This record gives sequence, structure tokens and C-alpha cells, in this order.
Amino acid sequence: MISPKLTATPTLALTAGEPAGIGPDLCVQIAQKDLRCRLIVIADRELLQERARLLQLPLQITDYSPMVEIEHKTASLHVLHVPLAESAVPGKLNPANARYVLNTLERAVEGCSNGEFDAMVTAPVHKGAINDAGIAFTGHTEYLSWLTNSHAVMMLVGGSMRVTLATTHLPLKDVAAAVTCETLEQKLRIIQHDLITRFAIPKPRIAVAGLNPHAGESGHLGREEIDIIIPSLEKLRGEGINLIGPLPADTLFNPSHLKNYDCIFAMYHDQGLPVLKHASFGAGVNVTLGLPIIRTSVDHGTALDLASTDRADPGSLLAAIEMAITLAGIRGKFSKLEHACP
Repeated sequence: MISPKLTATPTLALTAGEPAGIGPDLCVQIAQKDLRCRLIVIADRELLQERARLLQLPLQITDYSPMVEIEHKTASLHVLHVPLAESAVPGKLNPANARYVLNTLERAVEGCSNGEFDAMVTAPVHKGAINDAGIAFTGHTEYLSWLTNSHAVMMLVGGSMRVTLATTHLPLKDVAAAVTCETLEQKLRIIQHDLITRFAIPKPRIAVAGLNPHAGESGHLGREEIDIIIPSLEKLRGEGINLIGPLPADTLFNPSHLKNYDCIFAMYHDQGLPVLKHASFGAGVNVTLGLPIIRTSVDHGTALDLASTDRADPGSLLAAIEMAITLAGIRGKFSKLEHACP
């Protein structure tokens, strides 16, 4: 799963996430690194400056202007200022700042949609704080899908795996009802399309997990495989999609099997992601497929207890930035090929 290298320098928007969590810390930490992109952080400038002070890291902030050429320099950030509603205290959630978090996401989507940014990268948000503000919110993936009027698929990349999900942030009791032929077919078509166009895999091999233990054991442990999953896979195979399964999830992730797949399609969040995060936590990347824009993110949460302590690890955010750079480069190559076609 080696990705091609990019020679052009893309412009990325980075949202700083929950202001009481480690998102601002990570932004300050990556400012100290050499980056292969032009980076604009969408956040409250005073929040970043205060977090740099608490971390005892140097930080020079330049206000972002789309009319001024951007060049990344170590210990500095270009910041598109979005003001907090109230000052943020590290480790202490404040629902008053929920709207601020969503405003940063909306500005990043706007910039990606109009060509101002080549991709967006997101630091973690806190779903509970946003819901406590009276705003229905189930996650980045669902919110970005709504903002762009598209059907999104969550993919995690890490540990030599690409894992996608049929369902995302649902209670386990609701998963079986959400696994429908329509959902499986829609998401697998998106995965097939984006593996080809975004990851430059000409003929993807997609392994599909069963919903039930032992993939239903011929119907003795559940009929979802027989009634829903198998008919959907057979239909999509008729469209030329290379699908393997449904396979028992407890053996699907065996290393000897993984080498035969380009992507795994799991039925629910905690079926697919624990294995990937065990293999790559702190270096994994969340990629949202199906959007008209490129979005990558970290593989972890807000870690409120680590905010301002200098113990947050920026590895996953750096990996997300590198992935965004790579995906922007691949998209650029495909755009050139499309324009070259008569």
C-alpha cells in the first residue's frame, strides 16, 4: 500500500477541533515541523498563541489572506481567524464553543469547494460538547456529508490496512437494521470509485466482513448474510467490482489474508476499527470517501486530559497531512488525464 509521491505543493486547510482538547496543541506542534504543503490553520488565533505559551513552544502567527502567497516556515502558522465564543480552558469542555467548532469546519468545506484549498485536515472534535449545546451531531463524517450533500464512507488507513465501514456512529442495537442492500451497494460503489480515482488502484480487491459471528454460519447465527449481504455482493460483482466475502470477521484480519486485499469493508465501527487501531494507533489516518472534496483526519479523540501538557503525540496529524498531500496529487493527475481525453 505504498502511495505515490507528490511534487507540487498543495494548500491545505487544518481545523483545530475542540478548543479544550489537544487539537490546538497539535497545531502548535506541527508548526515546528518542515511540511510539504502550504498550511492554513482555521482557528481562534489567541487560542493557538495561548496554547503555544503553555507548551513553551515558539509560534509566530500570520493572518491568512487568500491574496498573499503562502510559504510554511518552522515555528510559524498562517491562521484563518475564527473567534471563540468564550475563552477555552484546557481539559474543560464548554458547549458555548460548539458553534465555533462547526464554523471552522464550514469554512474549510467552503474553501475546498471553491478551489481556495486543495484539501482539508481535521483535528478531533468532541461530539458530546456539540450535542450538549443543543446541536444534533454524530461525527465529522456525517456532518461533512450533510454540508456537501453527498454520501460519505468512513475509511481508516494504517498498519498496512484500509478499513471502510458500512455503518459508523450507531448504537450496536441499531446496526443490523441499518445494514440494507441499498446501503451496502451505495457504499461499495463509492469505495470502488475512490480506490481507483483517489488511491490510484486500477482493480481494487475489496474484502467484505459478515455481520454475524462466522458470517452467519449458513444462517444458524443470523440470516443477514443470506438475505442481504450475499445478494448485494452478487449484484455488484455483476458490475465488475471485485468483492471477496462475506468473510468471518474473526479471521479476516489475519496477516496472511490481508496481503490479498486492497481494502476491507466492515459492517460496523467496532468490528473493523479496533484491529486497525491496534496495528497503527497514533499513526493512522481517517479518510472520508464519497465527498466532492478531500478530507483526512486523525485516528484519535480530543484527549482532554493531555491538553496543554506537552504529552500529545502529533504523529497521526502529521500522517493525515501527508495523506492529504498524496491524495491531492493523485487527484491532480486524474484531472489532467480527464482533460487530456477527447
